[in-house]
Amino acid sequence: MSPTPTSLPPAIKDTSKYVLACVASSPIVVSSQPRGAMGSYVQGEDEVPVYESGAEIVQKLQEKWKSTAAPFPAMYSSVLGGIILDPAMMSIPLDDHMVHRGHGVFDTAMILDGHLYELDPHLDRFLRSAAKARIGTPFPRDTLRSILVQMTAASNCRRGSIRYWLSAGGGDFLLSSAGCAGPAFYAVVIPTDYSQCRHGVRAVTTSVPMKPPLFATMKNVNYLPNVLSIMDAEDRGAFASVWVDGEGNVAEGPMVNVAFVTAAGELVLPAFDKILAGCTAKRLLALAPRLVETGLLKAVTTRHIAADEAKRCSAEMAFVGSGLPVLPIVEWDDQLIGDGKVGKTMMALSDLLWEDMKSGPDRIAVPYK
Repeated sequence: MSPTPTSLPPAIKDTSKYVLACVASSPIVVSSQPRGAMGSYVQGEDEVPVYESGAEIVQKLQEKWKSTAAPFPAMYSSVLGGIILDPAMMSIPLDDHMVHRGHGVFDTAMILDGHLYELDPHLDRFLRSAAKARIGTPFPRDTLRSILVQMTAASNCRRGSIRYWLSAGGGDFLLSSAGCAGPAFYAVVIPTDYSQCRHGVRAVTTSVPMKPPLFATMKNVNYLPNVLSIMDAEDRGAFASVWVDGEGNVAEGPMVNVAFVTAAGELVLPAFDKILAGCTAKRLLALAPRLVETGLLKAVTTRHIAADEAKRCSAEMAFVGSGLPVLPIVEWDDQLIGDGKVGKTMMALSDLLWEDMKSGPDRIAVPYK
């Protein structure tokens, strides 16, 4: 069973007190592993090893990581009550209901030039998702925020992202979370050398059913439809897929929103009533009126837009998401969008978002040591 989540003071003053270089804990499932290095220890009729102590497990895990660069420089776990720097110890208890029942929510934020971008809007959405999923939180919002900033500082990562989860917690393997010891909070830093996208990609409409609105409008860990839809796109030689709802309206991509610039110069994003309200998409809508002032756009709106209309009337199309921030789509379902080239309006929108990420008002300077 999982240990009871360790409480932290409302404001963590000294990060070093909570940085754990190595934790001996046996009831764990490894959440990250070097590719090709953590395969089965058993061949044919070989006897399965039995590890009787946490120390044996720690030694085994650390041996596997000796010759592999750590892909994730820092993780936080409320179960352990601190920030973990040893990749072999970055783990989630197997009896956590997020692991075996999918009862969890998550969110993200980008790191660019040593700053966290739009952490607060993402954190607010994170807590709204948790409320919809009937998951509590082990700490107040300010403490969650402080933990994420301190974890980023401990990682020394200057460019990448953070991802964080709230879970119903561990305690048993039943369906109901009534037996859980309490909610758990996890987070990790993911270094990525990303840059502004300036090339165009192909998209396809997926046949994988989209999530119903209750689940689509919260950022929960039940991502199997998303996984299958992007695998569908990859199988068909496309970058990603687009969901079209039962009424024939454009919905969203598997991990991004979709945007269109019509031939009349209108920026249109599908309404958020049945899909996730992307933080980057909402920021794009806030910045786009600047292009109306310059005459590059005529209007900015969210509405239901039929897939047939979008294909027939769009001069430009793009995926919109945190790490892109705008990725032009030049072909959809084997049909060219506009002239089949990256358009100037989407690139102007991308420039607005990229500049906002680099010098806008919603940036938190990470207090690296």
